[in-house]
Amino acid sequence: MVFKALLRLSVLLCILTASASAAPIRLKDLVEFDGVRTNDLVGYGLVVGLNGTGDGLRNAPFTEDIMTNILERLGVNVTGEQFRPNNVAAVIVTASLPPFSRAGSTLDVTVSAIGDANSLLGGTLIMTPLNAADGEIYAVAQGTIIAGGVTAQGQAAQVTQGVPTAGVIPSGAIVEREVDFDFSTLSHIRLALRTPDFTTAARIEQAINGSYGRAVARMLDAGTVQIDITATRQASPAHALGFIENIRVEPERRARVVVDQRSGTIVMGEDVRISRVAVSQGGLTLRIEEAPVVSQPNPFADGETIVVPRTAAGIEEEPGIGLAEIREGTSLSEVVAGLNALGVAPRDMIDILKSIKASGALHAEFIVR
Repeated sequence: MVFKALLRLSVLLCILTASASAAPIRLKDLVEFDGVRTNDLVGYGLVVGLNGTGDGLRNAPFTEDIMTNILERLGVNVTGEQFRPNNVAAVIVTASLPPFSRAGSTLDVTVSAIGDANSLLGGTLIMTPLNAADGEIYAVAQGTIIAGGVTAQGQAAQVTQGVPTAGVIPSGAIVEREVDFDFSTLSHIRLALRTPDFTTAARIEQAINGSYGRAVARMLDAGTVQIDITATRQASPAHALGFIENIRVEPERRARVVVDQRSGTIVMGEDVRISRVAVSQGGLTLRIEEAPVVSQPNPFADGETIVVPRTAAGIEEEPGIGLAEIREGTSLSEVVAGLNALGVAPRDMIDILKSIKASGALHAEFIVR
């Protein structure tokens, strides 16, 4: 048997380099508007109609409690009754309430089992109130679940594909309460950059002021630009944002290298630069071979059969790259292209980039996942 201390894995190397001049991007894709946000909703409900794949009530007593409460609200007295169906399951229901949702609009909901149910396939969610963080009910969910997997089993084997204990109900919730937020009365609106950067914020300020021809926007910090709605001289904040969100701005990017060690993926930007540095890389392979020898006594002789171990060990040095010098100001994409031409494996390339960063020659934010 041969053991290798250094394994050569076949992985994907992905190098994404941005062009020297990035295309302008709509403002709505760069910022979040103050007050325009979603709200998370959550509820606790019961799924019925399962084909024997529900909760075991001995292991999930909370399922029996909610089932009893629902039946009593419907006028069925089950006090003291012993019933243990296997076609019901307790679930957590989640949804997101979009901004400006009005009463009567519908939401998609996600249903996830919290007991020991095997599958929610074919089940129906009973009317479930959905609460927000303030404890108020904003929507009510009900409907047939579309499960995300399937399970098949026999007496001695079981196979599962996907996740049958979770599913969705498209348009399964109806909004019953609106969020108390009067957007039309705002006199100032802040734009929150998804990636804070002083240069990008300054460009947003200049683009908005240039579009209006007067001082409408003011940069507060690297992540915030404030809009004076009254200075826009438009009918309402909605009209102002409808105009502002389509203004195109070229964002500034930070020099960054992202490495995923599990897949061997390397993602970098065009602005990454490397100072003058020398690189030398090689690898060692450890080989251990076991060839045991069986020793037996002569016929009719006293003795016992023994196994004598025989081990052959050796270390081989694999060819790597010799001492190579990288010039001042070389882009990282050029370095990676050169390493690829030399046949350096992605795993070794990641180690080289780590060492270059540790030496202080890689001028970029280095992120390892």
